[in-house]
Amino acid sequence: MLAWNKVTQLFRIPELRKKILVVLGLLAVFRIAAIIPVPGVPAESLRSLFAGNQLFGLLDIFSGGGLSKVSILMLGVGPYITASIVMQLMTMIIPRLEEMQKEEGEAGRRKLNQWTRLLAVPLAALQGFAYLNLLQQGAARGGAGFGISFTQWEMIITLVAVTTGTIFLMWLGELITEQGIGNGISLIIFVGIISRLPQATSQIIATWTPDQLFTYGLFLAVSLIVIAGVVLVSEGQRIIPISYARRVRGGQVLGGASTHLPLRVNQAGVIPIIFALSVMLFPGVVANFFVGSQNPQVAQTASWIVNLFQNQLFYGIAYFVLVVAFTYFYTAVTFDPDQIAENVQKQGGFIPGIRPGKRTSEYLKYILNRITLTGAIFLGIIAVLPLAVQGITGISTLTIGGTALLIVVSVVLETMKQIESQLTMREYEGFLR
Repeated sequence: MLAWNKVTQLFRIPELRKKILVVLGLLAVFRIAAIIPVPGVPAESLRSLFAGNQLFGLLDIFSGGGLSKVSILMLGVGPYITASIVMQLMTMIIPRLEEMQKEEGEAGRRKLNQWTRLLAVPLAALQGFAYLNLLQQGAARGGAGFGISFTQWEMIITLVAVTTGTIFLMWLGELITEQGIGNGISLIIFVGIISRLPQATSQIIATWTPDQLFTYGLFLAVSLIVIAGVVLVSEGQRIIPISYARRVRGGQVLGGASTHLPLRVNQAGVIPIIFALSVMLFPGVVANFFVGSQNPQVAQTASWIVNLFQNQLFYGIAYFVLVVAFTYFYTAVTFDPDQIAENVQKQGGFIPGIRPGKRTSEYLKYILNRITLTGAIFLGIIAVLPLAVQGITGISTLTIGGTALLIVVSVVLETMKQIESQLTMREYEGFLR
């Protein structure tokens, strides 16, 4: 009942109603563009190629089905995510970029975002070229029925189209983010995933047999565990008490209040999963590109890499390690204990029993590392849990479904928080009038 009241309240406020309708309209534009095919490619004949390949399946689910349809949005937001990873790594390595992010404030962040968008363009062109060649080689290995072959001019035109599609998606994502109803890129990935639910449901109904009852029951149980785990990790917090010393100014007593600093168990949200998947998919894409090389050593090495990433045990371990590593990495980028300690000290605050300044910073780092370890390991276990279910049941689609479910729940929680903040802000505005 409370949730329904929130929804009705959301649509009663004209400004919020307009924002939601704009976001829904932009997402509808994304879904329409995702079904516009690249000319000259028989997308229908590629279904068997995508159905039997885990790499293609994961790539397709994050492009919202655009890759299997070979649409102009076949790359999805993958190049932008890769560019974000590169820029954040560069920010940690190059002091000038770090200073720009911290000292120049919003202007510095806008400049870094602009550089990220510019970097995404050549990455999209490179990734698009690799995918198109990958489809040609995969189709050639799949048999004569695929009929995929690009001339040099057709390759250039198609490459320009899919690169433009990625730029178009980045623009849509920014327009959605500006509305303040969720993160645009995350919502695009979310809509791309849930758009496949009707098709997946119909396939399950069409192929269901009574002897598969245990299999699908197990998958449902894992799904519920994933949902509960993501909610638990996303909502978990460690409360750090902060007290403010009393000060006398002009006969007035200031300070003396107590507050708290909430440290989330998972500061990074869904970003580590997206980063880890991007890194996991990259070696396979590159290796598949060189499988047909004329050099025997290059072809053999590429085949070995492809087979390595098809190994479920290696894939699961590497996926777990990357999720944990990216959780720490993104937390270090977004949460600076030194800056927090400095701001608390400037405001006359302190943590009881901890000296202000360096000792406060060290204490925050200690607490943050401990709770991040818990959140990162738990998030990694949830991420690889569907792989274990696949090993038991032998159904490859469960891996994709589990990873997608992890992202969907996290994006829903993030969007709900932003909507809640919009409603709270309007409630305070009502008191001020």
